[in-house]
Amino acid sequence: MNFGFSEEQEELRKMVKRFLEEKSPEAEVRRLMATAEGYDPAVWEQMANELALQGLGIPEQYGGQGFGPVELYVVFEEMGAALLCSPYFSTVALAANAILMVGSEADKASYLPGIASGQTIATVALTDDAGQWNLSATSTRASAVGDGYVLNGVRSYVTDGNVASLILVPAMTDKGLSLFAVDGDAAGVTREALATMDQTRKQSRIVLSDAPAVLVGSDGGALVGLETTLSIAAAALAAEQVGGAQRVLNNAVAYAKDRVQFGRPIGSFQAIKHKCADMLLDVESAKSAAYYAAWAAQELNDELPIAASLAKSFCSEAYFHCAAENIQIHGGIGFTWEHHAHLYFKRAKSSELFLGDPSYHRELLAQRLGI
Repeated sequence: MNFGFSEEQEELRKMVKRFLEEKSPEAEVRRLMATAEGYDPAVWEQMANELALQGLGIPEQYGGQGFGPVELYVVFEEMGAALLCSPYFSTVALAANAILMVGSEADKASYLPGIASGQTIATVALTDDAGQWNLSATSTRASAVGDGYVLNGVRSYVTDGNVASLILVPAMTDKGLSLFAVDGDAAGVTREALATMDQTRKQSRIVLSDAPAVLVGSDGGALVGLETTLSIAAAALAAEQVGGAQRVLNNAVAYAKDRVQFGRPIGSFQAIKHKCADMLLDVESAKSAAYYAAWAAQELNDELPIAASLAKSFCSEAYFHCAAENIQIHGGIGFTWEHHAHLYFKRAKSSELFLGDPSYHRELLAQRLGI
């Protein structure tokens, strides 16, 4: 077992970091936050055509690069540090993996090339108005009509649902939980943007009224594949949280060195030293948990569900703690709208809840370990 990154993976990190420094500075993040779409189509196209990021984890036979979760998690870590406003997570971590884990060969050949090329923005509508992450509790129903299906129900808190051209919807049939592909602009699909605390990640409420849908995979056979998808996505989100936590630690340390009170930098005060030391401990521990989950996702072994829940629960709390301490170290200026500290604080809180909060994942851990 090797948790070190290869030379190629480190080069990938440097390339993505340089790209994001240019394309996702704070001013651009704030601009995109205020738009309805929440992303820049030109940057999305560059990510696909110049860096091939959308197809990084998609097998080569479907138009991708054929790399694994470890390379993807390197990318997610840098995106979390830059607060990138983009439908990348919903398209790559959720939708592409759902198709890979649930879909047939025909489904993969149909949907994955569009994702890899950047032509398709996709998402998975996982929860209803109750916001439960238990897939078996879905209230959306699918009914067979002719050669296809129609869906009825409400999906809420759908990440990037307002811009997705492909919406994957888990729904119940007479045979059990199934996965369906819905065109975002299809008749019977009504999308409403939701107000969110974290404006860098857009969410929507989607109402399905006899919406035409195409079955992905087998009827009643989606549960295991979707659970694996959620584990892979939770590990990817943990990597994103690690990137954000490292960035706020760096910002806090830099400010503590520069800010002078009573004739000396505040970083020389013991209280500030303790805060920075605690943040460093959180970040390094979160990295260990996230990288272990990345390895488990790469291997797709039996440890993945445990490693993913462990990483998601720990990294959520570590990021939120670091983001809060970053504000405290910055003092009054950290609370202002003009300062970037609150942007990371809001992302930390929304990421803590996204895909299940720490209590939910600790409960999953207890169940999976038989405690």
